[in-house]
Order: sequence, then structure tokens, then C-alpha cells
Amino acid sequence: MRLEAVWGDITTEAVDAIVNAANSSLLGGGGVDGAIHRAAGPELLEACRPLGGCPTGDVKATPGFRLSARWVIHTVGPVWRAGTAGEAELLASCYRRCLEVADEVGARSVAFPAISTGVYGYPAEAASAIAVDTVRSAPTSVEVVRLVAFDERTHGLYVRRLAQVG
Repeated sequence: MRLEAVWGDITTEAVDAIVNAANSSLLGGGGVDGAIHRAAGPELLEACRPLGGCPTGDVKATPGFRLSARWVIHTVGPVWRAGTAGEAELLASCYRRCLEVADEVGARSVAFPAISTGVYGYPAEAASAIAVDTVRSAPTSVEVVRLVAFDERTHGLYVRRLAQVG
């Protein structure tokens, strides 16, 4: 697998699937979730309604509709609670489960946002290490994974972690 750190807008990534850092309702929100819903169009919300939400650490897939990505893999990351509520395991589960579902739908390239690092408050440095380490160790047929940073700081964290683990 080729693992890349990029800085940009996940909604414009030319990949088979993009990951949405969703809330548990899957009915849209702010940040990455809102941006993906706006870019995909109202059909995405209509596809999410019958899914019945999603628990933290798990995922559900929908078509990408107006996105260039064929699929949106929605995952619900943990809210940061000072590391006392199993947040690291739940965040790692998000990345593993996304890759499992990517395999199920036949996606060969996937773009991930920095799950849980926005309003959910997960420390970006710890989250970037979990992202890189979990994706690297997960069994998957996905050939290209892009870790898409919305800002320069997060991009730098990904680049440094990728260099550390070679």
C-alpha cells in the first residue's frame, strides 16, 4: 500500500472512496461532515436517513453522488475525554473498519480526514500517530491511502509520522 500525506480539500480528492468524519446521526454537521454533505448534494442526506445512525468506532457506506469519489465511508470518531474513555482504541477502530468496508465495496484508493481532531477535540499529534500506525498495519486490498490534512499543522504531523515509521 502507498500511504500519502496531502494538504487540501478531501471533497476534491480523486479516489474511489472518501471517509467522512461524521456524527452518530449520519445526518450532516459541521467541519468535514458538512463539507462532504454540501459537495455530494442532497442525495447523500437521503441515503443516510435510512441507515439509522452509526456507533462510535464503526462505519457505514453510501454512494458519493456528486463527488468524484464513488463512495463515502462514514465513520464516527470518539470525543476526546482526556484519554480515559477508550478513545485510542475507538479511533483506531475507525481507520480499520473504513479499510474493511473499502475492501467490501471494491475501493482501491481511499482518502481520510483527520478523524476526531476538530470539534471532537482529539489531540492532533496523537491522532496522526494512530492514523498512520493503524493504516500501515491493517490488512487490506486498498492500494493507495491519502491522509488529507485541512491545515498545515496537521499535514506536518502526518509527514513527520510517516518519516518516523519509514
